[in-house]
Amino acid sequence: MPDNDQLMRDYASNIPVPEFPDPAFTKAPALKDARVAIVTSAALHVAADDGFSLIDDPKFSGLDDNERQLRLGHFSQNFDRGGFAADLNVVYPVDRLHELADKEIIASVASRHYAFAGNQSDTVSGIRLDTGPEVVKRLLEDGVNVVLLTPV
Repeated sequence: MPDNDQLMRDYASNIPVPEFPDPAFTKAPALKDARVAIVTSAALHVAADDGFSLIDDPKFSGLDDNERQLRLGHFSQNFDRGGFAADLNVVYPVDRLHELADKEIIASVASRHYAFAGNQSDTVSGIRLDTGPEVVKRLLEDGVNVVLLTPV
């Protein structure tokens, strides 16, 4: 019987990683001044949404900060959903952010967070040129200056 973990490691080690010549970086504010949003690749969405497709899906889902009834759209059979089923904060630590805001460790929590699917094309062109910039625009309009990335 094949070792599935080794098969996944072998597969992942051969996935091409795009390189960008001049990545944009910015200096983050002190945490006490930070308005924080979550961006996740868990393909989270509300039940009424269509969700995400299995192949090369660059779209995103906007998640209202108060929404906790979310579905996990991550399709990999190797992904253990047990943690998510027990506690949403395993992949989407929104309640932990609110605890940090209540303790004044961060200034505030964004009104909306965003989810993408991890299954992007090899070039990541859709998310890099279209949906990514749209999410950045929305985050900036909400006054977000720090993003917590939660890859799955």
